[in-house]
Amino acid sequence: MPLRSHATARQVRLGTELRRLREAAGLKAREAAQLLNSTSAQISQMELGFAGVSEERVRRLAAHYACTDEALIDALVAMATDRTRGWWERYRGVLPPVFQDTAEAEYHATFLREVVITHVPGLLQTAEYARALYTYVHPAMPASELEPRVEHRMKRRVVIEGGTPTPYETLIHECALRVRVADRNASRAQLQQVLNRIEEGHAKVRVIPFDQDGFGGAGISMMYAGGPLPKLDTGLRDAPTGVAFIDADAQLKQLRTLFRRIQSASLDSAASRDFIHRLTKEL
Repeated sequence: MPLRSHATARQVRLGTELRRLREAAGLKAREAAQLLNSTSAQISQMELGFAGVSEERVRRLAAHYACTDEALIDALVAMATDRTRGWWERYRGVLPPVFQDTAEAEYHATFLREVVITHVPGLLQTAEYARALYTYVHPAMPASELEPRVEHRMKRRVVIEGGTPTPYETLIHECALRVRVADRNASRAQLQQVLNRIEEGHAKVRVIPFDQDGFGGAGISMMYAGGPLPKLDTGLRDAPTGVAFIDADAQLKQLRTLFRRIQSASLDSAASRDFIHRLTKEL
């Protein structure tokens, strides 16, 4: 099987979990290679996500590593054998890989939680709002690059608007709701979009108002994607080079704690809905 030229974040995660199982068993790559009649280099390529792995190999490795967590093994098998070619595949080679990785992570999530401070979450944005954001950051971007980005962002909404929507909760700071990335009409339409998603049951939104005491998380922006079991949860945070995918247990625990802390500093769902209604009327 030829090596992949690019490993997706999901393929990298599978490899990472296989490496963790091997290391927990105290085995070297060459020892795992002997089991599969392979080489240390091929084991490394598999653990980096560049080489595929079959169900039979996942189960053989898990047994060799003395892993008895059947739920984890089944979840890893599902990741290894998944052949989903989602809507995001059409953007491969058109947009940077992180666009596809983010959409794929959202697609496979069992639930989504998000914290945003300065902008309305991508899953709730209107096309006009998204276009204004991209244009402001990259004013010289040609339409041939701009429009695929806007289109991709709009398509991402399927995870919360489809026939079986993924449970989605977002904590939005008042700053994000008040900042006019375009004009007054665009801001009003954006706030109405958020309200529509709330009323339709597609999003649980809680607002962090400016006058809320006990909030020191103004620099935090993150998404938390639930996995088939907690061990396979994924955190997504903005980084200087793009989006960083987080899978270390300690870091995931920190993200869960941060979300609960920020949640405690936000209005409840009903008060948040009323708050957004008032902002809409002000426009």
